[in-house]
Amino acid sequence: MSNFGSGMPNIKLPTGGGSPTRVVSLVALVGVLIAISTVAVSSCSVTVESGYMGIKTTKFGANPGVQRAELGPGFHWEGIGEKIITYQTLQRTYSYTREANPDGRENEEITFSDVLGLPMTADVALTFRIREDKAADLFATWRQEFNAFIDGPLRTSVRAAIARETEKLPVACNAQQSATPNVQPIAPGAVAGPAVAGTPDSDDCPGQLIGPGRQIVLQKAMQALQREWAPQGLEIIRMEWVGSIRYPETVLAAIQSRTTAEQNTRAALERVNLERANAEARIAQARGQAEANRLLAESIRSNPEVVRLREIERTLGICPLSASTCVVGSDINVSALIEAREARGGGGGG
Repeated sequence: MSNFGSGMPNIKLPTGGGSPTRVVSLVALVGVLIAISTVAVSSCSVTVESGYMGIKTTKFGANPGVQRAELGPGFHWEGIGEKIITYQTLQRTYSYTREANPDGRENEEITFSDVLGLPMTADVALTFRIREDKAADLFATWRQEFNAFIDGPLRTSVRAAIARETEKLPVACNAQQSATPNVQPIAPGAVAGPAVAGTPDSDDCPGQLIGPGRQIVLQKAMQALQREWAPQGLEIIRMEWVGSIRYPETVLAAIQSRTTAEQNTRAALERVNLERANAEARIAQARGQAEANRLLAESIRSNPEVVRLREIERTLGICPLSASTCVVGSDINVSALIEAREARGGGGGG
């Protein structure tokens, strides 16, 4: 019986003790290379999300600086000496407020003054968007990233636009005058309109910040911002007050004092007018009575029998009309005479 394995070559596996070590080293090297490649890719590329535009700046080449061609949403490489920043082109509302909010943790309230230089502050919300084809131009002009641009140049422009308009108006017409109002009595027959505190009451006070002027000022300021920023690619959509304007305490006290004085004066005028109306009513009543007396006197002069009839009615026919004094005796029953007269009068009326 022949040997089954006699025709087969003898194969020996390597049994070197360093082989597993070399395999582990190779795997580790591959892992390091992958990690280095991942870091290199992530550090040399930028992903532009939807609603944003990428802006590339370069330090080398034929045209260094801001590249005016915006980069749309997607994956973009950053070469040596290049940097890509992103600008949001979605519509956004940013609130400049005194208190911290999601837009900012610091005090960003807007300060301004009125025609007399009285300082005031307010919170303002601005709604805007950046045109996609103007993002690079806007960055090239201001060289600030998006959030820094909102906090810096845009906020300064908002404050200046509002201040230009508020400096044309008084904070309140009442605050510019003394606490004692110059109110004239209302003429008889005139109709006095209702007094509204803090509203202009003469031609020399066309508007005020406490009242309709508050919204007029904001509307004009927004129009000025639109004219300023539209050529640069920033569209101002809406601007609104957040809450009320924070007026100086001295102004509020003056307004309250004058309003109270006006109310007291108008109450006094109402009392004066009421007394005047009552007096006129009494005069009218007296005139009416005098006219009635005059007519009665004329009637008596033209018909003397009226006097005799009145005297007979008063004396019940007991005393002579020519007597200056009349004494009714005890044998005269005056009550019976009165009842008889009333009976005759009633019968005649029936």
